[in-house]
Amino acid sequence: MKTKLRYGALVVALLFAQPSVWGHHSPTAIFHVNQRTTVTGTLVKVDWINPHIVILVDGQGRDGAVESWKFQSNPPAWWKAVGVNRADVAKALGQKVVVEAQPAQDGSRYGYMRKLTFANGDFIEAVTTL
Repeated sequence: MKTKLRYGALVVALLFAQPSVWGHHSPTAIFHVNQRTTVTGTLVKVDWINPHIVILVDGQGRDGAVESWKFQSNPPAWWKAVGVNRADVAKALGQKVVVEAQPAQDGSRYGYMRKLTFANGDFIEAVTTL
C-alpha cells in the first residue's frame, strides 16, 4: 500500500512540476487574426504531431536570400476529420508551395497556416476561425 501511495504522490508531483506541458495558448495571442501574409517557397519539412501540425517552408526574401518560415495549423485530428493526412502534405516535400497565413504578432517568420497550395494547383485549407 505504501508503494502505491508513493507512486501516486510521485505522479502528482510530476504533473504539477511541469505545468507548461499542460498549458495551451490562444492563437489570437500570437497571430494577427485580421492580417494575411503569403509565402511562396519550397516545402522542407512536415511535422504531423499534436498539438498542431507544423510545416517549414524556405522562401525567397526581398533581397533574394532564403528565408525559412515556420507555419503551424490545426491539430492532426482536425485534418483527419476533413480527410487530410500527413501523406497528402508530405508528397510536396521539395516542391514549390504557396502558404497563406496569419502572421505572428512579433514580426518573426512564423504564422498560422490557413491555406496551402501545391505546385499542381490543389490546396488544403483550414476554414475555421481562430
